[in-house]
Amino acid sequence: MTLEEAVSKIKPLDEEKMEAARKRWDSIAKPLHSLGKMEDMITQIVGITGEVTVDVSKKALVAMCADNGVVEEGVTQTGQEVTAIVADNFVKETSTVCVMCHQCGVDIRPVDVGMATDTTARTDLKVAYGTKNMTKGPAMTRDEAIKGIEAGIAMAKELKEQGYHLLATGEMGIGNTTTSSAVASVLLNQPVESMTGRGAGLSSEGLVRKINAIKKAIEVNRPDPEDAIDVLAKVGGLDIAGMTGVFLGGAALRMPVIMDGFISCVSALIAKKICPQAADYMIASHVSKEPAAHLILSHLGKDAVLHADMCLGEGTGAIAVCPFLDMGATLYNTLSTFEDIHVEQYEELK
Repeated sequence: MTLEEAVSKIKPLDEEKMEAARKRWDSIAKPLHSLGKMEDMITQIVGITGEVTVDVSKKALVAMCADNGVVEEGVTQTGQEVTAIVADNFVKETSTVCVMCHQCGVDIRPVDVGMATDTTARTDLKVAYGTKNMTKGPAMTRDEAIKGIEAGIAMAKELKEQGYHLLATGEMGIGNTTTSSAVASVLLNQPVESMTGRGAGLSSEGLVRKINAIKKAIEVNRPDPEDAIDVLAKVGGLDIAGMTGVFLGGAALRMPVIMDGFISCVSALIAKKICPQAADYMIASHVSKEPAAHLILSHLGKDAVLHADMCLGEGTGAIAVCPFLDMGATLYNTLSTFEDIHVEQYEELK
């Protein structure tokens, strides 16, 4: 499925089914709206799938792995070799998020969409061997950015065909908080300083280098804030592109997609800029510790469940919210109603 085809398939949520879901929640033998965001998220999933019964039992984390040429500027604490090491650990299922996936019953699907070397992760969707140094010119061509997005769309389609009900987004790519901060700064018209954090443990001196590198990249490339793909190509990364595609592909296929932290949310922001309707299909998991996280979630119109100061990446925040969704689905599908227990139903009081 091409990017254009995916966008053309994204439709509004099923409001009729969502209203039925709200009535179902209100009929359940408990105080009205007492499960808060749990009720809201399950109702959203009903609107996404168009099915009144909620099934999120088969879940997959798509971990997009890519390298970023901007690491040449000293914006990270570690080198690019770490991207390959962690990608291999995804395949071995030994990384942090893999352990969380085992705990939560989620399958992990690592994808090499643009790593500097080949690893044991699947490479059939690989667009390039890393991006270029964005302080010296565009990180990639527009065609490469679109191919990266279409790699994510292909993953969503493949997993839908395999019977998955719910997707989560994750990533691995040394330097990707730098690219994410650059994209967010341009798309939200915010100062680079307010959109840039320490990533994976930068020193104060390293943070200054990171901010200066982003400023230089924006100055050199002059990305068009009205064209999200132009911004992605010039100052973004292929891992961001891949996750953008998962959001768009999920929306086209009527599958809910869980956002992770800062980098994933930047991908969601790009997806929304490409197709505003796609945001309705996104589920917010947590508020990242990165400074721009609150602003991006607000722009997306999302209210996350977890406020835990997490900033690991890999999809860890997205997986952490899966038990919450499992619990919500079980309650929604199985709880007795007031009618079942012969008790007068609560009413909405003004």
